[in-house]
Amino acid sequence: MSDCVLGICDGSGFVVDEATRSAAPCRCRAQIISRRKARSLSAVVPRRYKDVSFDRNPVAQMPEIVVRPIRAYIRALEQNLRDGRGLWLFGNVGTGKTTLAMLVAKAALEAGHSVAIYSMPRLLNEIRRTYDEGSDSSYIQLLDRLAEVDLLHIDDVGAEKSSAWVLEQLYAIVNARYEAERSMTITTNLDLEALIEQIGHRTVSRLKEMCEAIPLDGRDHRPLLEHSA
Repeated sequence: MSDCVLGICDGSGFVVDEATRSAAPCRCRAQIISRRKARSLSAVVPRRYKDVSFDRNPVAQMPEIVVRPIRAYIRALEQNLRDGRGLWLFGNVGTGKTTLAMLVAKAALEAGHSVAIYSMPRLLNEIRRTYDEGSDSSYIQLLDRLAEVDLLHIDDVGAEKSSAWVLEQLYAIVNARYEAERSMTITTNLDLEALIEQIGHRTVSRLKEMCEAIPLDGRDHRPLLEHSA
């Protein structure tokens, strides 16, 4: 049975033509390269969320108006990832933001895409570790891997203690994804105004361009999202 995520090659990333004794890159090769580059990143759905499904609680009990955009995103997953479109889920603690975001990460992994899954505090710790190694190349390599992975999931954005260094790192990651036209899913407990205050206007501006904002608190935030500078 083929190991190719598209069912075309033998998993090597090349399609062999026996008649001409030649090989051509398979359409899955870009995904193979992306996965190899992302191996040092956190790409495992946490145990708590490994069985997450639309048909199981807590998702099955969530209001359809909340779940519908996630269903739509996953139905068009390949196109969304190609176009660099992502999701920005915000609402109070316990509204299911992380669970819904994990549905997207799980779907992308099952489709053979490279995915990195981090909480914001953990991601900052990974960056600090490259500083501790005393090598600029380690930091640049980490940033490159975070930019190249097909889907970057960051949980609890805004939960970290803000500082000039934190703002710089977060903007560097988001801007790298923006310039590479790569998808992100983010979750935060903060509404738009509070998030701008916590992580800065320019980072939020990038996220607004990249991600569909999905409020989970039942309020209509569209006027604020549309008219904020």
